[in-house]
Amino acid sequence: MAKTHVSTSINGEPVEFLADPGSSLLDALRNTLGLTGTKEGCGTGDCGACSVTVDGRLVCSCLVLAVEAEGAEIATIEGMAQGEALHPLQRKFLEMAALQCGICTPGVLISARALLEKNPDPTETEVRFGLAGNLCRCTGYDKIVRAVMEAAAEMRETV
Repeated sequence: MAKTHVSTSINGEPVEFLADPGSSLLDALRNTLGLTGTKEGCGTGDCGACSVTVDGRLVCSCLVLAVEAEGAEIATIEGMAQGEALHPLQRKFLEMAALQCGICTPGVLISARALLEKNPDPTETEVRFGLAGNLCRCTGYDKIVRAVMEAAAEMRETV
């Protein structure tokens, strides 16, 4: 089968690549474009390790075809920091030890950012619900939830 030309925007930058018709967005990000921050955990959309946003909507990139990125705005973990300055979520995850092995961390951070963009003042229950699609085997969820809550508070103060 012939590859399809895809023009998209990733982390605010225009990107073009060739994709096999059946290849996933995850495969294109990692193997074609070298954006390896997005991780593959399960390949079935159950773990959230491959979470990215497509046109502002949180998705599991293992379930999205690469060709569906045509004309879309994609945000990955690589675009979360602003130059050398970490995003408040990234900083709080480090400060509060809300990560260990790192497989789930990019997806959790992207999911948390998507949550806070829609709801900048979530309750603990809303944070837990917002991150329910992300599985973590190392840290447990308490440190993650606390880090998201702290980052949300800090982000509200700087607005």
